[in-house]
Amino acid sequence: MSGATVAVRDNARFDTAALERWMAENVEGFSGPISVEQFAGGQSNPTFRLTTPKRAYVMRRKPPGQLLKGAHAVDREARVMRALEGAGFPAPRVHALCQDDSVIGSWFYVMDLVEGRIFWDGDFPGVAREAKAAHLDAMNATLAQLHGLDPVAIGLADYGRPDGYLRRQIERWSRQYREDDLAGRTADMDFLVDWLPAHAPSDEATSVVHGDFRIDNMIFHPERPEVVAVLDWELSTLGHPVVDFAYNLLMYRAPAAMRWGLAGRDLAALGYPDEAAYVAAYLRRTGREQIADLEVHVAFNLFRLAAIIHGIKGRMIRGNASSADAAGMVAHMDTLAATARQVAEDWEKGRG
Repeated sequence: MSGATVAVRDNARFDTAALERWMAENVEGFSGPISVEQFAGGQSNPTFRLTTPKRAYVMRRKPPGQLLKGAHAVDREARVMRALEGAGFPAPRVHALCQDDSVIGSWFYVMDLVEGRIFWDGDFPGVAREAKAAHLDAMNATLAQLHGLDPVAIGLADYGRPDGYLRRQIERWSRQYREDDLAGRTADMDFLVDWLPAHAPSDEATSVVHGDFRIDNMIFHPERPEVVAVLDWELSTLGHPVVDFAYNLLMYRAPAAMRWGLAGRDLAALGYPDEAAYVAAYLRRTGREQIADLEVHVAFNLFRLAAIIHGIKGRMIRGNASSADAAGMVAHMDTLAATARQVAEDWEKGRG
């Protein structure tokens, strides 16, 4: 896994010697000592590069401090990646999971470090213009591959409930938004909390869903337009694949100030397909003829992303935000919520 690293932040420090002892007992072939750096990203679960004289690993852990119930489920991340890797999907190999807080203070897992390119910007910086569209299409193809896997066949039949995904997601993120008093309330978010349950389409399909499928959560081959690893499975579950795809589609709606966003960029100059063509490619790969009420799914995903950032704001106020860029993320929350409300209101006008 390639990516920028920094010295371990003060609020994420742990006992390196205790980790070494645990890895010696639980990670096959491990030989220390280890040096530890923290990846610059990772808004939710802090992520670390562990380097030994012979190889390197990645560790993801729950953040220290008070956490919201059900959040930061590193055990679920480890489980889904193991199942997907076994099915031929590009997920890193997980070596071991620790559910003993006494080792370093919170649960964690250790996985392979996958070499390749991580792009934080939606324009694939450093990639030739004639290859940019192929990289974007590789992301589309990888998500379609995920949604084509049979959860039962790969041992994930009980990874989530098979129905009611969108409504449960609306309830979950509305509840987390409402319960985090320190992060405050906004008029647009309150509107969406009321609007979304009244307009949510009924579910019609079930697959493994990633929950945060965007450019900076995957590793591309060092040279080819190919996804070699998909990262950050914390929000994964069984759910409606269209909801998952609509989140990926947010790159066309999110402002370029969010780095991975494409709204306002010159797509033709980048050689990119427009949103309709990107949707058509996904439909072709998944055998769908159309996506009903796509704009409602987009509005939900904008709301959910705003709610996730709302949670980051709460952790920042409490002093246990995982990333140094937390304040930068929080700055986008109101824009995302306002965009979601606009999408919802425009959809209603179009129906009228």
